[in-house]
Amino acid sequence: MAITTILRRSISSLSPLAVVRHTVERRNHHQYYSALFTALYQYCSSSSTLSHKPYPRPFASTLLLHFYSSFSSSSSSAEKETSNADDPLVHAVKSNIKSVEESADHEAKLEELSDGFPFKIVDKPGKEYILLRRVYQGELIKARVFLLDLNGKNHKCNDFRTFPMTVRVLKENGTSLRFRCKVFVNEITIRLLQVKNSETSSEDPHSIHAYKGPDFKEMNVNLRNAIHKYLEIRGIKPSIYNFLHEYAWKKKNEERLYWLKNFKNFVES
Repeated sequence: MAITTILRRSISSLSPLAVVRHTVERRNHHQYYSALFTALYQYCSSSSTLSHKPYPRPFASTLLLHFYSSFSSSSSSAEKETSNADDPLVHAVKSNIKSVEESADHEAKLEELSDGFPFKIVDKPGKEYILLRRVYQGELIKARVFLLDLNGKNHKCNDFRTFPMTVRVLKENGTSLRFRCKVFVNEITIRLLQVKNSETSSEDPHSIHAYKGPDFKEMNVNLRNAIHKYLEIRGIKPSIYNFLHEYAWKKKNEERLYWLKNFKNFVES
């Protein structure tokens, strides 16, 4: 009780402490008491006080210890209150993570559907697409398949009824064919077919104005059928739809789980 009375009188009579309080009173609880504690320590360590005599060392130590104990208790209570306030959110996020993990039963189905799927898959977290690669008779076949719409630009992509795809068939000499397709449950539609020479790159300004070929629908029926057969032999055929459909659900769950875990880590940190 005596220490509290002395502390109260000392703080009210000290202009340095008054300045500190005025400066930090609008800041948060922790900053205020930290600055006040520093000022009090400097005051007790001073060689001159209001009575022109230094505080005895034991008294100064007791005064500082009393203040620090009050500060620590108050600070811990504030941190505990904040932590308790976040508990419902952490619980909700963990519950969502558990729910997504328990519903992720796609691996078994994919293993079953992968029989006859000739491509190697390259899948990176956070990407809307997967990459398919294979080598066929010295040709490199690369395909980019868009499975998700993570940015809200194409809502039709998330209904998993069709998957936009770009396919490139590359020869060893650098020439290539490029197809723009869509994969449906019963068919592959082709919108565009381009022929790329090894001398022409996408960075070449003249390639922007180069002829990109006729509209696929305007081609002769026999030619269209032959092109579809050409892609089918290389693995681009309607039967890959079922695998892509299941993989899209798997990827959607993985992206959701990845986001939830990042969110949980932020809230808990």
